[in-house]
Amino acid sequence: MTKKPKAKRRPPHKRTDEEAEVVRMMAAVGISQENIAKVIGIDIKTMTKYYREELDTAWIKANAKVGGAMYNKAISGDVQAQKYWMGCRAGWKETASLEVEGDVNIQIKFTKDT
Repeated sequence: MTKKPKAKRRPPHKRTDEEAEVVRMMAAVGISQENIAKVIGIDIKTMTKYYREELDTAWIKANAKVGGAMYNKAISGDVQAQKYWMGCRAGWKETASLEVEGDVNIQIKFTKDT
């Protein structure tokens, strides 16, 4: 009886700072975990084992940086940034008005926003 040769296993993954930065950057901009794993050349299970922190927090940190930049622009006087901030964060809305000359019959129905 002959023994079957053992299948060669890949060596265990070694986490590197360079790969951690790639995972962090790609996760921050919303690239799927499947595609990140393809780029760094490892199985998705291996990636989630070694890069869990980056996958879980990169998008939160990115949102905080972008939000901080928007906030800084708004408080420094950028009117567009102020409008955007107040629209998103404070629920402000821009309204339009219409001026009409002549005889006009208008019915207005008021509804309550929920």
